[in-house]
Parts: sequence; structure tokens; C-alpha cells
Amino acid sequence: MAQRIKIGILLLFFGFIGCKQNGSKNVDENQTLTYDQMTASKEEAKEAFNDAKYGMFIHWGLYSIPGGIWKGKKMEELSGPKVAEWIQLGAKIPRAEYAELATRFNPTEFDADAIARLAKDAGMKYLVITSKHHDGFAMYDSKVSEYDIMDASPYPKDIVQELYDACQKYDIDFGLYYSHNIDWMDGNDCGLSEYLASGGEIHDRVKRKAGVNTWDPSPNTFTEYLENKAYPQVKEILTKFPNMTTLWYDYPHYVTPAESLEFYKIAYDLQPKMLVNSRVGNGLGDFDIPGDNKIPEDHLAITKPWQTVGTTNNSWGYKSYDHDWKSVKELLFWLTEIVSKGGNYMLNIGPKASGEVPQESIDNLLTVGKWLDVNGEAIYNTRKWTITHEGPTKLNMGGTRDREKNGFVVEFTSEDFWFTQKGDSVYAIAFQYPEKKVLIRSLSPDKDIVVKNVEMLGATSEISWKQTTTGLEVDLKGQQVDQHGYALKITLN
Repeated sequence: MAQRIKIGILLLFFGFIGCKQNGSKNVDENQTLTYDQMTASKEEAKEAFNDAKYGMFIHWGLYSIPGGIWKGKKMEELSGPKVAEWIQLGAKIPRAEYAELATRFNPTEFDADAIARLAKDAGMKYLVITSKHHDGFAMYDSKVSEYDIMDASPYPKDIVQELYDACQKYDIDFGLYYSHNIDWMDGNDCGLSEYLASGGEIHDRVKRKAGVNTWDPSPNTFTEYLENKAYPQVKEILTKFPNMTTLWYDYPHYVTPAESLEFYKIAYDLQPKMLVNSRVGNGLGDFDIPGDNKIPEDHLAITKPWQTVGTTNNSWGYKSYDHDWKSVKELLFWLTEIVSKGGNYMLNIGPKASGEVPQESIDNLLTVGKWLDVNGEAIYNTRKWTITHEGPTKLNMGGTRDREKNGFVVEFTSEDFWFTQKGDSVYAIAFQYPEKKVLIRSLSPDKDIVVKNVEMLGATSEISWKQTTTGLEVDLKGQQVDQHGYALKITLN
């Protein structure tokens, strides 16, 4: 193993590392289906996605070793995004120097079974892990590139394979993240120059060269990167892990329409029922991503199924000094607000370099899972109702930096309710118990709503209710099933 590590690192000094096969294909070659036909064939998978509602994201790689600090400087003192997985760009670390981290990557505390079980106990229905992030390092045993967990590190196991197997064991749907556009090891300038040469739009990220390796780009062209690494690796993971529900591409700002279509079609050809996210680029994809840690204000404008991805603190990769953990109540708000608007929530954990998951993440996820054990009926398999929320509390979640800057200091009231629906039932979810009775104004008779029955999920006895001219009046009789909130199941005629 040591000899293989030395060889892998030496290759970095002589150009494009370890690519062994050519996966290029002309997007028009033997193409019998249009994109619209391909995505339309996935209606059953989209319904399953809309049913699942809640999943686990895992950002993990070499960047977990520095943990957001490079040569004494924290991410906030470096350029670019302040999340820990961007440290190679932030500190402008040369490719060979960054690759030396692989020789120290030995996560002996990693336990795939424990992580899959955590997802299960947390009430999550699926899991997506980074197979290759922007640094270009593959977390599985790749035959395309030697810059991977098995060839370049002392760790002797295929991490993605172990998680894949564990998810099958615990009946957790499995998906993979793959950074197709940005690859700071082998992707040259991430396609910026070729994008401009193709007549691509000059948008803000082009002007800023966002995510581009300007400090030590690989000597190959971006097209060579696509043909020799990106396309072949996507084919590789889709062949190696055949039972996937999601392929999560990332950062499409410099890929052309033809390249986006090729990435989408590769996925369709190998796993035709698997969903591909919109970050494949250029308007393609089976479901939308409104933004990182962002809840769309105008959810009605979204025509595809959609997913908000969020962090348990303020970083995706492990950040050793970020202790701003989202509370249980905040996580429940994110989940409920998103589901009430018809979306899906994928919540990230960032394991340490050792493989351990931060205990704060574990504790909060398990507590959310206990709430879902009682109230999950109001979340899973539901759809948005005519109204998403009533009450005085208004929150605007504008993204990762917005959450980090402003925190989460809101106090919910007993008048705040979020709604979902399933069949002939409407669910009203609240995070604050009332001192006496509650009034749900959106369920008044003048809205042509006739209530047949009301029950509190998980309650041991019946509750009293009556529909008045001003709404649905409910007396919980002092019952508190879970300290973090409750859900009412309201059956309509």
C-alpha cells in the first residue's frame, strides 16, 4: 500500500493523475429519447421522492483533516466560501501539497453500520454521500483514477461500498453526490475557458471565476477531464452501486448544455428510474434545489419536485471550531416548513477525519427521530395543503451565510400551525403548546370545510373540539406527547 501511495503522489507532478479509460460519447450518438421523454418516464420515482420527505446528506473527504484551518488560518481568514470543504480553494493549496493529506487519511473510527442505523433511527428515508467532492478525491475504490480512498490513503476499505451495503441492510434508499464541474485536482480551470469559447452566458459566477482553480490548474484540458475522468467515474459509480435512487451533481456553472445532457443521459442509460438533481445544469434534472440552507419564498413557482439541503451547524464538511449547532426545534421547523410547502429536506452530517460523527449531530438527529416516531404520519407521504402556515411567526431562510449571520432566535407561539394533507385528512403541526385551547382559523366553516374528527397524534386519550364560525377550536386537555411540539390529525367530510 505504501508504494502505491508514493506512486500516486509522484504522478501529480507530471500531469493528469491516474485516468485509465475514455468515457466520451457524442450526445447525439444513438440518442433515441429526448430529455423530456427521459424525465417523464420517472413519475413513479418522483412520487416516491415526494413521499420520503427527509434524508441524510454526508460531506466527507480529505478536507475533514484540516477541519477548516490551514497553517493557522481559519476559513474566515481565507478567500471563497467559508464552509470547510472549500479549504483547498480558500488557502490556494497546490494540488501536490493537498494530495499529501491522503497519506494521513485513516478513518479507523468509521462505522458504516452505525451511520445507516443513525439515519434509520433519525427517521430519515434515504442517504446521499459525496463520492467525489470539488477536491477530486474519490471516497470509493475507483478504477478510473488512483486519487481515491483505496490507492492514495492507508485506509484499506471502500467507504462508499460499506455505506451502500449498510443502507441495503437497513432499508435506507441510497444516493451519491458527484462534483462533475469542479475538480481542483484534474479539472483544469473547471471548464471556464471552454464555456466562454462556446458562447456561454456571462453571469456573475463567470465574472468572479467562482470555484475555478486559478492557482495550480492541472495541465490537461477540461474536455480531457470530462472524457478521461468525469464521464467514466459517473459510469463507474452507477455500475458499481446499481440500486440507487438519487444522483446528486454539483456546481454546473461552466458546463455547456451538451455536457449537461451527456451527464444526464449517462445516468439514464445505466439507472433509468434514478432521479438526477437540477445541478446537472442547463435546466435539466428531475428535481430542483432552491439553494443550500434556503427555503423558497415562492414555492408555487417551482414546477418540479424540490429539495432543500441543510447543515446541522454552518458547514458541510467537518469544521472543528463551528459549534453553532441547530437545535432540535430549529431542525423540526426546517423539516416542517419545507414539507408544508411540498418539498423534501436532506440534512447533512460532516464526519471528523477519524470517521466519528459529531455527538451534537447524533443527539439532535435522534431526538428529531423520536418526534417523528409519534408525528411522522403528518410528514411522510403527505402533500401540501391549500395553506402552508397560519400564525404570527414569519421566517425567511435565505441560505447558509444568512443563517450563520443571523442565527435562529425565533420563539414560536401556540397560534402557529403548519399544514400538510393526506387523503381526506389535514394535519396541523405546532411547536408550542397552548395554555388552554387553540383556534385554527384556516379550518372555519366559511371556507367550505367540514370537520369530521380531530385527534392528537400519540395522545393516550381523546381531545375535545368544535368547529365555530371563527375556526376549529381544540382543547388538548393539557396533554403533551412530546416537549418539542405536536400534530393534530383533522379528518374532513
